Amino acid sequence: MLRCPYCQEMESRVLDSRSCEEGTSIRRRRECNACKRRFTTYERLEERPLLVIKKGGNREPFSRQKLMSGITRACEKRPVSMEAIEKTVAEIEGKLRDNYDREVSSIIIGEMVMAHLKEMDEVAYVRFASVYRQFTDLNSFIKTIEQLKED
Repeated sequence: MLRCPYCQEMESRVLDSRSCEEGTSIRRRRECNACKRRFTTYERLEERPLLVIKKGGNREPFSRQKLMSGITRACEKRPVSMEAIEKTVAEIEGKLRDNYDREVSSIIIGEMVMAHLKEMDEVAYVRFASVYRQFTDLNSFIKTIEQLKED
């Protein structure tokens, strides 16, 4: 059982269930029996662990939440819906799990995110690129914008 995130009650009832993320998860709207507040839960198939190889050689477990927050941060104050961001995260995670058995480089993930952001919103793309590529001066920033213009 899941606890209510507001009052920690163990009992809640399901108001609505929907398949989402192309059938890979179920979204449930719930109502707490005690405080009557509503919240959303997601049920996903437990996936095999996927490790991300960082630039320094360290390995850490793949985090869907970390991917979501990076893309959300890049799209902040831009006309990009949460639905579009969630769809992008689901697509990237799906491709990673389909194409990489146990380990994937953070560079590959970063390039996948950049490709999606380039299609979604150019400003979000440049924001993400500035952090991901660690621009050290104005020239590298200008070079990325010029490449974007050419494409």
